Order: sequence, then structure tokens, then C-alpha cells
Amino acid sequence: MNQDKVKEILVDLDNTTDDFSVVFTGKESSKVDGLYNRETCEILIHNRNFKDDNALIYTAIHEFAHHIQFTKIDPERNSRAHTVAFWNTFHGLLDIAEQKKYYTNIFNSDDKFLNLTKEIKEKYLTENGKLMKDFGKLLVEAYDLCQRNHAEFEDYIDRALCMNRAAAKNIMKVYAMDVEPSLGFDNMKIVANVKDNEQRKQAEESFIQGHSPTEVRAEISTSKPEPKLTKKKLESEKARLEKSIHALQVKLADLEMKIDEFEG
Repeated sequence: MNQDKVKEILVDLDNTTDDFSVVFTGKESSKVDGLYNRETCEILIHNRNFKDDNALIYTAIHEFAHHIQFTKIDPERNSRAHTVAFWNTFHGLLDIAEQKKYYTNIFNSDDKFLNLTKEIKEKYLTENGKLMKDFGKLLVEAYDLCQRNHAEFEDYIDRALCMNRAAAKNIMKVYAMDVEPSLGFDNMKIVANVKDNEQRKQAEESFIQGHSPTEVRAEISTSKPEPKLTKKKLESEKARLEKSIHALQVKLADLEMKIDEFEG
């Protein structure tokens, strides 16, 4: 596979991007398989690193996701490289590439990966999810018992269980929202924290279908209605910015005085 063919594949995955070039360096690197140059919009592939086209295409898609990130998502190119938006873009491109037969997902095609994934999900993620859900049920019982005895539940969490309050709240939520345990506790927390019932069900279904946490978080984010602006909110934001500006001005003045001392 040559660099022109790689570019043809990438364009077929997303043809709405700014123009870019794919360059095979003809080199082997022990550090990275590929790079993206933000300034020149070049995808550099160390093609001598690869023994098969599948791994090469995976790397090309990774760097192409950076191209999309820095030309469409963040055209000012100010963000760090591996943001949540990047991972969401990258995983989405991999899904399309898999559907179009450009890329074969080794995690879903290699028996060793399949067996290992099955064991991890069944013995650990699902079992841990069930355990934490049962834990949540007991914490809810503890909350009810505190209510009946006029005791502070937060005090029970702090002194009797020696637990973090936020952690206890999340554990109770996954029980109260009846989240599917096979998602694993971390993903259960993401689902449980979605307020809207329909959106919560959709998030759970997305995990079941095999979407990554970054993809699900992006779905949740895009489905949220824009917060309603009020005069009070705008005034509060204005006050916050003015306070930040003032703090920066004080810091700047202090730095200028120190610089003057050196010059003097």
C-alpha cells in the first residue's frame, strides 16, 4: 500500500476536512509509528515499522483524527493532542473503517483477544458491577436507617465507613438507577449520572453495543440542551472574568517589578 492509497482511504472516511498530505518517511522508529504536523497538515507514517497494511492503516487513522481535531474541532490548534474530542473522533473513524473493510479490529478477530476479553468482562467487570450495585443497596438501607434515627448519613459515611462521600453517592446512584452491571462500575457511573431517563437508557444501550466511554460521553454531551442564558448568569460570568483579569494584572505588575529590579 502506498501513500496515495492511504490518503484515498482517509478521504473516504471523512471527505469534509481541509486538504492534507500523507508522507511515508521510509524510516523505522522505535518511538512512534506516525506523527501529525499541525502547521503543514502532513500525516507522517514511519512505514518501515509495519509488517502488514492493517496496522499501518490504524496509525494513519490515528493521525487523521488529529488532522480533523486541529482543522475542524479546534481550528486555532490550541488544545493538547489527546483530548476527549480526539478519542471520540478516532474511535468513530475506526468504526467507519471497519464497516468499509479498510481495517480489521484485532480485538474482535483474534481468538486470544476474544477469550481474554470474555474472561475479563464476565469474571471482573460484570462481577464488580454486581458487587457495587449490591453495595449501593446497602448504602440506601443505611441512609433509611439514619433517617429513622435522626442521624446524619454523611456522618455515617465519614465516621462509620470511613468512605469518600462522592464515592458513596455514585455507588448509591447505580443501584437507584438500576444500571446494567455488565457495563462495569466506571461505565455504570457514567450512565447513572445522566439525568434524563431516555438519554440514560440510550447511554446504557450504547455501552452494550460496544461504544467506548469517550463516544458515549460525546453522545451525552451533544444531546444535552443548551443552558438557558439569564441576566443573572451573564452578570455572574462577567464578575468571574473581571476577578480573573484583576488577579492576572496584579501578577503581571509583580513580575514587571521583579524584572525592573534585575535591570536596575
